[in-house]
Amino acid sequence: MEKKATGTIVSVKKQWWLKINTKSFRTHAFDGAIFPHIIKVEYTVDNKAYTKKKWVSAYKGVPTVGESISVYYNEKKPQKAKINYEYYK
Repeated sequence: MEKKATGTIVSVKKQWWLKINTKSFRTHAFDGAIFPHIIKVEYTVDNKAYTKKKWVSAYKGVPTVGESISVYYNEKKPQKAKINYEYYK
C-alpha cells in the first residue's frame, strides 16, 4: 500500500552533457538550448530520513532547492518511493 509524505528538494544538478536544442537555426552553441535536471529529495517516514533521486525533463522547468514536493512510498519498504514532479514553465 502506498502512503504520501512531503519531501524537500535538497539538490538540483543540471545535466550539461544532454543538451536539447529548441531552435532550428542557432547563432552560437547554447542558443535555445535547454537541459534536464536530476533532483535529490529528502523525506521522513517514522522519524527516519530517506533520500531519492529523480530525473526531471528539460521541458518541465527548473526546480528550486528547498521546494516541497509529494513523495509516495511503500508502507512496508519506505525506501521505495515515487516522486511526482509536475512543474511546468
